[in-house]
Amino acid sequence: MSKVMEEEFKRWTAKRKAALVMEIIQGKTTVAEASRSFDIPPSEIEEWVDEGRKGMENALRAKPLDVREQYERQLKELQEAYGEAVLELRARKKLASLLGEEDK
Repeated sequence: MSKVMEEEFKRWTAKRKAALVMEIIQGKTTVAEASRSFDIPPSEIEEWVDEGRKGMENALRAKPLDVREQYERQLKELQEAYGEAVLELRARKKLASLLGEEDK
């Protein structure tokens, strides 16, 4: 691990998270190794890696989105998915009620 990662520390700053994510991306360590070394759940480290990749992708765009645009886009996608799920649930309930009425 790099010097930044070898230091004893009590909290994970963005700089420390970024250093760990870079080591994982560069293949210097793995999520499993980092999880064991720092006693952090692998899912949390994987989330940092995912966020780091998203941030890197955005930074390399010709016209990077600002943070607000990113969250608004994500919110819109989630709202659309929620709407689709509600429609599907309503359709299933309707179908179930129709099938239940036919059995009587």
